[in-house]
Amino acid sequence: MTTGPSLRPMAAPRADDPARGPIEVATFGETMASLRADDPIRLGGTMRLSVAGAESNVAIGLARLGHRVGWTGRVGDDETGELVLRTLRAEAVDVTHARVDGRGPTALVLFERRIGDLTRVIYHRAGSAASLMSPEDVLPALDPPPRLLHVTGITPALGPGPAAAVRVAVAAAAEAGVRVCLDVNHRSRLWDRDRAAEALRPLVPSLSVVVASDDELELVAPASAATERDRVVSLLDAGVDEVVVKRGGDGASGHTLKTTEHVLARRVRVIDLVGAGDAFVAGYLSGLLDDLDLAGRLDRAVTTGAFAVASPGDWEGAPTRNELGLLDSLPGSTLR
Repeated sequence: MTTGPSLRPMAAPRADDPARGPIEVATFGETMASLRADDPIRLGGTMRLSVAGAESNVAIGLARLGHRVGWTGRVGDDETGELVLRTLRAEAVDVTHARVDGRGPTALVLFERRIGDLTRVIYHRAGSAASLMSPEDVLPALDPPPRLLHVTGITPALGPGPAAAVRVAVAAAAEAGVRVCLDVNHRSRLWDRDRAAEALRPLVPSLSVVVASDDELELVAPASAATERDRVVSLLDAGVDEVVVKRGGDGASGHTLKTTEHVLARRVRVIDLVGAGDAFVAGYLSGLLDDLDLAGRLDRAVTTGAFAVASPGDWEGAPTRNELGLLDSLPGSTLR
C-alpha cells in the first residue's frame, strides 16, 4: 500500500505499548460526522455535531468499561475526519491503524426526530474515504492478535474494498485463534436483504459470536432454516459458539450448545433509541472478555443498552465500569 498526499497514516503502532498493554478488541468500519436535529430538517434550525458509527460506538463502549480497544478505518482529509479521530482518542480508543485519505470525504449522517421516539436517518456515504478501505488497512491491526475481532454487517455494504476487508480479516483472525463477533446490523438503506445474506453467510464458519435481532437471523442462517429456533441451531451446528438475539424492549436471548438464557430489558425512561444495539454489543463483549457466564454477559448487555436509550446520542451515554450499578438505585435517588 502506498502513502502520499492522498493517504496519510497515523503515528507508529502502539498496540504493544507496555503502558497500555496489548489491544484486547480490534474493530473497523466507517465512522461518520453526525448531525442531530430535534425538528424537521426541512425547516432549518440548530443541529448538534458529533460522530457516529456502529463499530466505533462499540469501541467507545468497551473502552469506557476499561478494555483496550483499537479502531481502524479511513476518514477524509477534512475537519470532520479530524473530529472523528480526536473523539476516539479522547475516549481512549487506539486509532494507530486509522488512515486519512484525501480521495474521499468523511461521510455524514443526519438524524431527524419525527414522531415521538421515531428517528429518521439520512446518509451521505457514497464515495466516502471509508468506501476505499481495503484488506491492507485492517490486517496490521491483527498483529499482534487481539483477543477478539468485532465486525458488523454494515461495513461490507460500503463497497467491494470494505467487503473484501471483512472477508479477509475475519478469516485471518479465525486462523490465528482470535474470537470473531459479527453483529448483523442490517441497514436497508445501504443494501437489500438478499445481497446482505450473500455476503454474510460465508463468514459463519469463522465466527465465534453472532449478534442479531430476531428479524436478522435469516441473513446469516441457511435459507432452509424456517424458524428462529432452526436458525439458531443451524448456526451453532456450523461452529458458532454463541448466538445472541436482541429483542429490544423485550430483552435478549443467548444460546450456546449447552444452554439458553433469556434476560429482560432494564426499565428506564427512553430518550433516544439510536445506538442502543451497539451499546448492547459492547456490554456483551465486555462480559465475554471478563469471563462472565452467559446470563452475566446478557445482563451486562441489557444494562449498557439501557444507559444508551436513556441518553441522547449514539455513544455519549455509555457507562463506565463504576457506573454499571447505577440502574440498581431507587428511582429518583440522589447519590451524594
